[in-house]
Amino acid sequence: MTEALYPFLSDRPSDVDALLAQVAESTREKVKDAITLREKVFATDGGRLAVCAQAMAERFARGGRLLAFGNGGSSTDAQDLASLFLGSPSPLPAIGLTNDIAVITALSNDVGFDVVFSRQIATFGRAGDIAVGLSTSGSSTNLPPAFAEARRRGLLTVGFAGGDGGTMATSRDIDHLFVVPSPSVHRIQEAQTTLYHVLWELTVAALEAR
Repeated sequence: MTEALYPFLSDRPSDVDALLAQVAESTREKVKDAITLREKVFATDGGRLAVCAQAMAERFARGGRLLAFGNGGSSTDAQDLASLFLGSPSPLPAIGLTNDIAVITALSNDVGFDVVFSRQIATFGRAGDIAVGLSTSGSSTNLPPAFAEARRRGLLTVGFAGGDGGTMATSRDIDHLFVVPSPSVHRIQEAQTTLYHVLWELTVAALEAR
């Protein structure tokens, strides 16, 4: 099994040209899958992205802030999303809720990991803000409490999920949900990255047009 996955680790002689051909073919297939998935997602959600961007622009125009959150790779995406808005030509207020590791570890140790985002939203969030949560599975246990808290406080809520949307697909606390229909975590995160970059661009454009 190991040799099949990593033939270059084997002591047996190998056909380098054949190996490179396999790598090239695998790369082409992955690129094709990624492009096809993006096209499918934007055919389904392109219009809804524009609507979401308008709603976000309205919040920013009235002084709202963006609070982004997620776990693991989605945490990195949440921080990237916040940095996009902060780095806009006219910087917009955005916070990544996983930036402060002291807060994350304190809440996880003293209260529970399920509240690491909802507690911060309860503290920092205010009516008119925007809460954006990302999950490849759509079923991260600490996202539903965060969306529920955001809803209670009058925040606009936006979610990015993968697969069938998981528990996020049935949530009544998410105003705008975008689901990448793929079983591959890699393809999901690639498509989600494209989605939130487009959402950022549309939001900035909507603000500039006001």
